[in-house]
Amino acid sequence: MADLEWLRGQWDKYAPQYDRSMGVLERLQFGGGREWVCAQATGDVLEVAIGTGLNLALYPAGVRLTGLDLSPAMLRRARERAGDLGRTVALQQGDAQSLPFADGAFDTVVCTLGLCGFPDERAAIAEMHRVLRPDGRLLLLDHIGSHHRPIRWGQRLLEHFTVRTLGDYQTRRPLPHVQAAGFEITGTERGKLGTVERLAARKR
Repeated sequence: MADLEWLRGQWDKYAPQYDRSMGVLERLQFGGGREWVCAQATGDVLEVAIGTGLNLALYPAGVRLTGLDLSPAMLRRARERAGDLGRTVALQQGDAQSLPFADGAFDTVVCTLGLCGFPDERAAIAEMHRVLRPDGRLLLLDHIGSHHRPIRWGQRLLEHFTVRTLGDYQTRRPLPHVQAAGFEITGTERGKLGTVERLAARKR
């Protein structure tokens, strides 16, 4: 399991090139995923692993937004983006596996392309459940292990590189962990190749 200090340092180093790298993947793999997630957010919203703030322009105008990330360098870029957009957001450094917020603090928790990079995704999902109000919504977009064997084999090869460089897993499947944490699944969509999943759930 990755050490948090190492992980923070790796994402700090990656921050300057993150947007450019994601631009390619957005077109090839994640098209429309961020929009699908953010459009459903309501009320007091926590975005876990907000990164450089690529989602900021996609949220409905009425939400009250809080963003958390492990990396200070990522948060600096998110702060700059928020200023450029005129978007009010409370940004905070922290660990998704131990969220620095009270129980039941949020109506919606959003996490896009973040669960794949947490050392313990089950702990992070449990924390998301904890900070949601009753009937609160969890909205996820992430890499998942494909159900096509040749593609999954390629993902595992890629994972050898991405885990060593960014602690980033390609083959996780969060849906069973979301259910085990006490969520009711209300919507789920997979991409054609089965490598990306959009997931909406409600706290029971």
